[in-house]
Amino acid sequence: MPVSRTRKPKQKPREPARPEARGRRSALRRLTAALIAAFLVCVLAVGGLSALSGGGDGGADGEGDGSVQPLPSDHPALDVARRDADDPLALGEADAPVVMIEYVDFQDAFSGIHARETHDALVAEYVESGEVRIEFRNYPINGPESDSAARAAWAAGQQGRFWEFYAAALAEEFHQGSGRFDEEGARALAEEAGVADVERFAADMESDEAFDAIQRDADEGFDLGVTSTPSFMINGQAIEGARPVDEFRELLDQLIESAP
Repeated sequence: MPVSRTRKPKQKPREPARPEARGRRSALRRLTAALIAAFLVCVLAVGGLSALSGGGDGGADGEGDGSVQPLPSDHPALDVARRDADDPLALGEADAPVVMIEYVDFQDAFSGIHARETHDALVAEYVESGEVRIEFRNYPINGPESDSAARAAWAAGQQGRFWEFYAAALAEEFHQGSGRFDEEGARALAEEAGVADVERFAADMESDEAFDAIQRDADEGFDLGVTSTPSFMINGQAIEGARPVDEFRELLDQLIESAP
């Protein structure tokens, strides 16, 4: 049975084809080194990333076999919520008592499971009530198309269609490297998501701002020790994998009740 998360890639990703990006590390290359280092830190140090079911079988319909543990008081995960009211990659009130930060690779099968089976329920039950805010982070770890998908999602967000792109991109299972997020595939998904200006979308995808935004998310994940997708940081609690919605409900209810 597959585990409910995707681990770091075993091979070093290729250099991006974008000429103007030469001489600078892409998010993909930085992530490869970051994930190796983070994995070693998590193995050797106590108080690293705590996971809910660190390797349980199945997807979001499976049963959890672990418990959520609070992170140490000085862990960087406690201070990564951006709470930017204008962030197009976030849902919910900036001052919500609970912030759930979601690290996703668009080519990851288990990120897709979470999007299809859990995300909408959490939005309807917790985000729309003002109790929870969801902040998305791009964390591309599965090759060049993951990097392209991350930039495409960011570009859709510049026209206010990020979450529509998120839903379209993860609406069904597909094979990694299938061309779903190449130039033609990304444009098709943008159109499906209702992006108004596809030419601007294509330009935004290749902009320095897109590369910088993905790098920022990658650096944040590196600092936290994120080693797989999907991963979640929720008010100082860490969860790995596509977990059942009831496990999220249990934790969110506890955090909402204890919030000041």
